[in-house]
Amino acid sequence: MNLFTDPNRIPENYGLRIAVGLIAYFLLMKVIGLSHHVELRLVNLVILSLGVYLALKKFKNEHADHLNYFRGLIMGVATAGIGSLGFGLFLFIYMQLDSSMMASIVANEPMGRYLNPYMSAFIVVLEGFFSGLLVTFVLLNWVNTDQVNEPIDKKS
Repeated sequence: MNLFTDPNRIPENYGLRIAVGLIAYFLLMKVIGLSHHVELRLVNLVILSLGVYLALKKFKNEHADHLNYFRGLIMGVATAGIGSLGFGLFLFIYMQLDSSMMASIVANEPMGRYLNPYMSAFIVVLEGFFSGLLVTFVLLNWVNTDQVNEPIDKKS
């Protein structure tokens, strides 16, 4: 069993897929010259949401159509965290290689003069993690989860 077929490694599997999707989208925007449009970052949220949704769906399919709410919350946040960590690492390396991107951030962002590649990558990871938390919370209220069990000490 490998990373992509192991039912216990769903967050890593889909987190890496999210990271690849974010990197591909970033590079596409860079190639066609639209990377300076901040509004297009909303597509990152779509990529993240799709990855978390597919991870939740895969988990439910692999576990006989059962998805505990809190297990789903942990899995969704872990999936988004792994995806944003991979993307943040890529951006850190990219900003080290392409100094013009970091210079553009410093020149055009309100707090840009306080940023460096380390802080910029950290902010991207933090933003992705909290976006993943919000997306997972919304998706779990949309996806059917198991009912909370009755307390053990309560007699029927």
